[in-house]
Amino acid sequence: MSEHHLDVEAAVNARYSDASNACEASLCCPVDYDTALLKVIPAAVIERDYGCGDPTRYAKPGDTVLDLGAGGGKICFMLSQVVGPTGRVIGVDMNDEMLSLARQSQAEVASKIGHDNVVFHKGKIQDLGLDIDLFDEWMSKNPAHCANDLDAAQAHAAHLRANLPMVADNSVDLVVSNCVLNLVRDEDKHRLIQEIFRVLKKGGRIAISDIVSDETIPADLKADPKLWSGCISGAFQEHGFLTALENAGFHGIEITEWSADPWQTVAGIEFRAVVVCAHKGKQGPCFEANQALIYKGPWRSVSDDDGHTFLRGERTAVCAKTHDLLMAAPYGSQMLSISPRVAIPPDERQLFDCSKAVRRDPKETKGLDYAVTTAASDTCGPTDCC
Repeated sequence: MSEHHLDVEAAVNARYSDASNACEASLCCPVDYDTALLKVIPAAVIERDYGCGDPTRYAKPGDTVLDLGAGGGKICFMLSQVVGPTGRVIGVDMNDEMLSLARQSQAEVASKIGHDNVVFHKGKIQDLGLDIDLFDEWMSKNPAHCANDLDAAQAHAAHLRANLPMVADNSVDLVVSNCVLNLVRDEDKHRLIQEIFRVLKKGGRIAISDIVSDETIPADLKADPKLWSGCISGAFQEHGFLTALENAGFHGIEITEWSADPWQTVAGIEFRAVVVCAHKGKQGPCFEANQALIYKGPWRSVSDDDGHTFLRGERTAVCAKTHDLLMAAPYGSQMLSISPRVAIPPDERQLFDCSKAVRRDPKETKGLDYAVTTAASDTCGPTDCC
């Protein structure tokens, strides 16, 4: 049986419906969560949570955070405390039983922490535009009996995506997920990554905890419904996951956590938990501001996601956008910024060719008429140079 003949969504939904009623230990990896954040969460939610990492540590106060595959709501309730009353948390899941558990627990958690900033939506994480609750409500009043009715339903779904999206474009600071991306069919994974990119604000970021494989997963494993629903058959190959993020337009992609020991080994293939972080915001035009960056080391040279190569210790000309990106997380600690003595106002900047790396002559930033001389000090002390 091939993956295309296996109903992946049905297999996943059935298993997680069962797991919402009784804990299934085989669905999760051992994870050390912040116990202080767990105290306010009902035991039923904690017992029926299935994850492989803790993406909550990447959230900041005031963030709007989207949790893909929120399940019973544990990560959302933890995030609610991290982002605080000025932040917002959106949980998305397709399993009715898990959603019911999360929604039933929401008032209790809000009462304990003193604010309610969480909302749970029914939807597919590879289609973050369609709110299934709104679509189901419409379908209950407009049931499909023929092909024309199906066309009308598809048209209404498109209307909802365009006018009442479950998650709007450029609306989220942080997207997290905890062992859920691997449950999406392979043919939907490209759309999944594109949807994550769509909903993030410029400057937004992701912290995805998931299972990856060290080898390509063969067809016979992908045809096994138990392995699919068990976070095995649908896992990204470790390098393929990073490549998919790069192709979608993310930058600053890094593996921030890596389980040395595999969670499971099946047919000689290792499956392990990782956390991958990445950023959105490198898109847009390039303008000349006479800025340069110096890569501090320790490598002899490095290349960024746009193909710029930085030689250790050498001034490299960059556009204003690249300068700001590489002086921010996660690169900032590795770079030195060289700004011009006389700044070029934004409305006077010319287009900059970012397709090649060029050395920036110091005179370009100092100015051709620069003739400053620093007088030597007569004394040497703790704060003086000799």
